[in-house]
Amino acid sequence: MSTQNKIALVTGGSRGLGKDMAKRLAEKGHDVIITYQSQKNAAEEVVKEIEVAGQKATALHLDTNDFNSLDGFIETLQETLQQKWGVSHFDFLINNAGIGATIPFAQVTEADFDRFMNIHFKSVYFLTQKSLPLLNDKGRIINISTGTTRFCVPGYSVYASMKGAIEILTKYLAKDLGARGITVNVVAPGPIETDFNNAAIRSNPERKAAMASMIALGRVGQAEDIGGVIAFLCSEDGGWITGQRIEASGGVSL
Repeated sequence: MSTQNKIALVTGGSRGLGKDMAKRLAEKGHDVIITYQSQKNAAEEVVKEIEVAGQKATALHLDTNDFNSLDGFIETLQETLQQKWGVSHFDFLINNAGIGATIPFAQVTEADFDRFMNIHFKSVYFLTQKSLPLLNDKGRIINISTGTTRFCVPGYSVYASMKGAIEILTKYLAKDLGARGITVNVVAPGPIETDFNNAAIRSNPERKAAMASMIALGRVGQAEDIGGVIAFLCSEDGGWITGQRIEASGGVSL
């Protein structure tokens, strides 16, 4: 009898970094559940790509700005695990879903603040908490942060503050969950050329060039530069790393 494939849940897996994370995990022989907020068709395309490559995958709707939807999502997740895999647990939780915006500090509204807090901190905190009964011992939790918790980018005060909270949370989770053999780490990408934050880097050649000049490896990142880091942390080889902030930035602002 073949052993059950390990199952990863990647939030925000329909595009950008999350899409590459999902595909790289599948390449390593894992099955994948991705979530999407609005881009159902894109999410289903990712599922198809993973299935063509020989792994099981599915896409579930999750709006991380709607805190009250989390319990319903967990129920749907339980049903999906049972119906598609015949199991009650999964192995890897990758908290990737997020939004970007460049808002000068003086112009940040309470609505902006609450939206960023809900998506980047509150929902990550409680989705992780509510997922714990479904997460296998010796599993993995990976949170996604940003290089801008270490260096400052104008207009990122709200975004980076919430990610700073995630970095502290990661250490506490690593301590709390160590007895179950669950590792918890945070990966902090540097500047990445995706459609994140209205494709702020991709659509602005001058900004892209300026950022590349600040990076030791001489270019801005691509989505593919991050997925492999996630896959490594979910591997046996990554099992002795926990409570760490791992910056994958090509050496920005060293």
